[in-house]
Amino acid sequence: MAAMSDKKVEVLITTVNCKNPEALLQQMHIQSAACIGNQCEVNRIDTIQASGGSYIVYNFNERGVGLNRNNLLMRTKAEYCLFGDDDLVYVDGYENIVKDAFQTYPDADVILFNLEEETSSRYKIQKPFKVNYFNFMRFGAARMAVKRTSIQTRGILFNLCFGGGCAHAHGEDTLFLNSCLKAGLHIYALPITIATLTEVRASSWFHGYDEKYFLDKGLLYYVMSRRFYPFLILQDALRHHKTYDKTIGYLVKTMKRGVADERKRRMQ
Repeated sequence: MAAMSDKKVEVLITTVNCKNPEALLQQMHIQSAACIGNQCEVNRIDTIQASGGSYIVYNFNERGVGLNRNNLLMRTKAEYCLFGDDDLVYVDGYENIVKDAFQTYPDADVILFNLEEETSSRYKIQKPFKVNYFNFMRFGAARMAVKRTSIQTRGILFNLCFGGGCAHAHGEDTLFLNSCLKAGLHIYALPITIATLTEVRASSWFHGYDEKYFLDKGLLYYVMSRRFYPFLILQDALRHHKTYDKTIGYLVKTMKRGVADERKRRMQ
């Protein structure tokens, strides 16, 4: 299969300090158009030949997963885009899976798929459903396929303050989907596997349920909704305190402190 195909589907691959982009494309089993955002120590744009096609590698001396994704999202011309982390291996025929999904749901702007893992606590989609404000927080960017024009015409981008390499280490994908819902986009979840997560590297941001995790999560809820963030904090504490192995009181207090700390910084 020609690597560049018809630019109907493009994988936007984000990575850090990648020394061998050709090997990365092979490792991820890329079978469609793709581009690579490589955050490293130089500023340079390369064109490489691999898997029978040409691919652009954007090497930028900067950090932050949201910035990396935005750099690719603002440059792509493909009809549909996948957000590809460098530890994914895509299934055979994923390009047709994405195209068929958008044909089946012609009003869809974003479609969410399943990821396979050897051991996982990740939510698994069991049947198709429409995503709304009550269930969107369970999905990460690596599961998303987006209709480019729907995203670009509404100016939807990833938040630069949240995610790996940022001041607040997680939540950029949640904020992205939140922005999609606020813009009135249609989001569907389908019980179809798009890729396997290899777990070949440690998480770039998760270091356990420590204090910073909850400070950041409180601020995440505040950014999502200044009106409803206390409710979002409370429901998180009630639903997940056993997983966190923390008391509900500690969780609510710490997440609210994340909001208060940010408010103090703004006043300084």
